[in-house]
Amino acid sequence: MPPFLLDANFFITAHRFWYPFDVVPSFWARVSELAHAGKIISIDKVGTEIREGNDALKDWVNAQLPAGFFTESAIAIDEYTRVATWAVGRGAHYSSAAIAEFLDADEADAWLVAMAMRKRLPITTYEVSNPGMKRRIAIPEPCNHFGVSFLDTMAMFRSLGVTL
Repeated sequence: MPPFLLDANFFITAHRFWYPFDVVPSFWARVSELAHAGKIISIDKVGTEIREGNDALKDWVNAQLPAGFFTESAIAIDEYTRVATWAVGRGAHYSSAAIAEFLDADEADAWLVAMAMRKRLPITTYEVSNPGMKRRIAIPEPCNHFGVSFLDTMAMFRSLGVTL
């Protein structure tokens, strides 16, 4: 089974809302185990987003994830070009601000989709499809267009046979 590719919100939402370190340490222990076993990975831009938080999550990521967990996204430049072309071509639907944000060089979402295309990986994200939304391009929309699978945290855990 290929690894799952994690969105930044996998970590950030878990840390802030559902699985605080002091309340559900078993969640974080399991995430670390999955990372060390190569069952989950992410990209460098997600790592950067997390590390900008300068909080306990940043400390945990730095201490608990293996070297190389955050893959260099630039290897998916050809796929990124396809994703960018798709986004720009949707200018009649999405606001120019939504497209600019999605394609911002520091934002991870378009790169996540590109990496998923490149390596044929499913993306784990809390984002849900909302094709009518115009103010933001959610990860599921380009995934649907390019045939990239995406699922939430619990679906990923179930797929991996993980319990907490």
